[in-house]
Amino acid sequence: MDSLRFLRILLLSASILLVSILSTVTAGDIVHQDDLAPKKPGCENDFVLVKVQTWIDGTEDAEFVGVGARFGRRIVSKEKNANQTHVVFANPRDSCSPLKTKLIGDVVIVDRGNCRFTAKANNAEAAGASALLIINNQKELYKMVCEPDETDLDIKIPAVMLPQDAGATLEKMLINSSKVSVQLYSPRRPAVDVAEVFLWLMAIGTILCASYWSAWSAREAAIEHDKLLKDAIDEIPSTNDGGSGVVEINTLSAIFFVFLASGFLVVLYKLMSYWFVELLVVVFCIGGVEGLQTCLVALLSRWFQRAGDSYIKVPFLGPISYLTLAVSPFCIVFAVLWAVYRERSLAWIGQDVLGIALIITVLQIVHVPNLKVGTVLLSCAFLYDIFWVFVSKKLFHESVMIVVARGDKSGEDGIPMLLKIPRMFDPWGGYSIIGFGDILLPGLLIAFALRYDWLANKTLRTGYFIWAMVAYGLGLLITYVALNLMDGHGQPALLYIVPFTLGTMLTLARKRDDLWILWTKGEPERACPHHVRLEQCSE
Repeated sequence: MDSLRFLRILLLSASILLVSILSTVTAGDIVHQDDLAPKKPGCENDFVLVKVQTWIDGTEDAEFVGVGARFGRRIVSKEKNANQTHVVFANPRDSCSPLKTKLIGDVVIVDRGNCRFTAKANNAEAAGASALLIINNQKELYKMVCEPDETDLDIKIPAVMLPQDAGATLEKMLINSSKVSVQLYSPRRPAVDVAEVFLWLMAIGTILCASYWSAWSAREAAIEHDKLLKDAIDEIPSTNDGGSGVVEINTLSAIFFVFLASGFLVVLYKLMSYWFVELLVVVFCIGGVEGLQTCLVALLSRWFQRAGDSYIKVPFLGPISYLTLAVSPFCIVFAVLWAVYRERSLAWIGQDVLGIALIITVLQIVHVPNLKVGTVLLSCAFLYDIFWVFVSKKLFHESVMIVVARGDKSGEDGIPMLLKIPRMFDPWGGYSIIGFGDILLPGLLIAFALRYDWLANKTLRTGYFIWAMVAYGLGLLITYVALNLMDGHGQPALLYIVPFTLGTMLTLARKRDDLWILWTKGEPERACPHHVRLEQCSE
């Protein structure tokens, strides 16, 4: 095996693992449920994020984000219903004893510590405050709950916790300005954001392009094989040898792959840090360069066929086409620029381009040979998704898949193995994301369906591809419906996609009496074009 082929296989293996470990759809939570902080009368609010808009001497200034308490009055959801209210510091600052200053509907700022949150709220309300801002002693937010033995919970003012840095900024404002006021409100997410529509179209389009490329390549290989048979060539190359560049999954590798992905997901979860994410960015860029280069060479070779068919031998890499040499610098520069500027507002475009190219390349190279392997792979992925999104909460006290997808504990805005689009009409901003696994794993089955349809000369209506494609789209659509019903909580997309896609394929195959051939051979019987090679056609 030449060094270039070995390098590409090694890179492909790493890429498949990376693009498949994440299989979740999320939009970022604004309402948090917490079973460790049970509700009780007077202390039954959801933990909601709250916008704290500041005004200095009548001019709009900085905006902070806090979290509402379990107790107290609920925060209004619309900005127009939130009053601009004068803000002052409590005296004493911790509000653990009755305030020395009488307030007239002011928002009072207090420091965390020395007494219960509800005691601070009761003292502030007794002094005439209209709302309570509690400044945390750390940079993170903290959920304010009620103790089991508390009874004085008839609190009529809202309470919000702000991070330490927001408190420091507010203190500077109060020292340097004559009047500081705030607005407190917790806007709701729109029922549907256009980002989810575009993300749905991106997922559909990626599988569509990859499937047609895969089916076209399979048909070309079949035609070439038939030509060799007709010419009665003595040495007929097998379509499954290593030279074809296609890697077929078998049942054992499908099962092993899911366990390997689970192990790698746990490693990501345990080692999640800034430097580990940087390492993943490097690996993603390498895979993205390979994927983008493969897609561009395949596309441009239609117009630059001579450059695509002419090769030069490169030390350590082996023969490389002139077209590949011409395209590679662009792909490398594109990936490097994305890595350097990935914190910028438009960097999601580069991430999506690299991700889509990588997924299409993997779907072109990796094939599911029959419905049996596809069923085993998707069934294992179905259980994998449910376990790491839901069941892992019981073992790790948080959803491992969601934590890894969001990049928690890393100081980064998530790991790059995601397609993402900014939520354009969401007052909280953020991104709608979909894991690569939600596209790649179902895409393997859908690409198989189109290859079978083309080799069997089936029409769209009588084939399996269009129905599998529609089923995938409906499954992904249901995922987004569930996402919005759960107010942004991440959803295991394969929980909805697999039953739709795999169920449709199995039901149609059984109804059309194609189940056996799809389950075992994965390709239609073909008439032998030359009696001399009859035994090879029947294999």
